[in-house]
Amino acid sequence: MTGTSTEQDRRWLLTAIDLSHQCPPSQTAFSVGAVIVDEHGNEISRGYSRETDDHVHAEESALAKVSADDSRLKTATIYSSLEPCTQRRSRPRTCTQLILGAGIPRVVTAWKEPPTFVIDANGTEALTAAGVTVITLPELADAARAANTHLLGGQGS
Repeated sequence: MTGTSTEQDRRWLLTAIDLSHQCPPSQTAFSVGAVIVDEHGNEISRGYSRETDDHVHAEESALAKVSADDSRLKTATIYSSLEPCTQRRSRPRTCTQLILGAGIPRVVTAWKEPPTFVIDANGTEALTAAGVTVITLPELADAARAANTHLLGGQGS
């Protein structure tokens, strides 16, 4: 499912992008920021890649700070500077699985995952197939890539 973005979406996604710059550098993983916001526009939680350990992803970090039975998640939006992962080696559950498990119905991202580490990343497709509304704001992709230029070797996408 796709949806329409709002000015609030842009503001929260810029917050997630800002968080990505707090990530400890890595040569094997992207720097990503994530913010979970309730239906009224109030922040529930935030996180960034490698915030608590070398393998934690941004969405995983943000979700770990919220009780799994928090009713706000059922109407929340998660903003992530990069499309949520559908494959990973370091954990049993991907970020896409964590988002679906939390029941978050809406995801807003800036940038589709390039094939740097995962060929055929398809977080957007997996979430959409499960009924989640996914909105991409491609006008913010360059800002999201900025924390990852060391990995992209000048590649833009």
